[in-house]
Amino acid sequence: MLTLTVNGIEHRIDDVDPAMPLLWVLRDSLNLVGAKYGCGVGQCGACTVWVDGHPVRSCSYSAVAASEHGITTIEGLAVDASLHPVQQAWIDLDVPQCGYCQAGQIMSAAALLKSNPNPTDADIDQAMAGNLCRCGTYLRIRKAIHAAGKAMRDAEHV
Repeated sequence: MLTLTVNGIEHRIDDVDPAMPLLWVLRDSLNLVGAKYGCGVGQCGACTVWVDGHPVRSCSYSAVAASEHGITTIEGLAVDASLHPVQQAWIDLDVPQCGYCQAGQIMSAAALLKSNPNPTDADIDQAMAGNLCRCGTYLRIRKAIHAAGKAMRDAEHV
């Protein structure tokens, strides 16, 4: 038996192999399919989720190790039916093409803005370096991160 707190909800999952990656528990046991399988070795970022607010690659992070922590997936990023500013910027700026990597991109971008709401291009490039986009929408991703950061800073001054 494994207990995971995902998006603020406690889940009990039976019969989990101790070596099973968190990604597969999220997708197969909890039907949270936003995090995608890309490479399986934690290098592409498509599977990025937060563990205690920090981005991790769920394809190479054990579900057992995650059991003592709070997990946030793309499905839990929005609050009270309001999109996270990064999600809204992604829509407003039409960032995705195929969209496969976007959940991981958004989770990494939101983590960056949580710690640095006014990042430089270099900050963005460094924080997002492990998130690969086969369509090459990196310029739109960077622009959306700047827009989301501005929206977050503006909201603090309201």
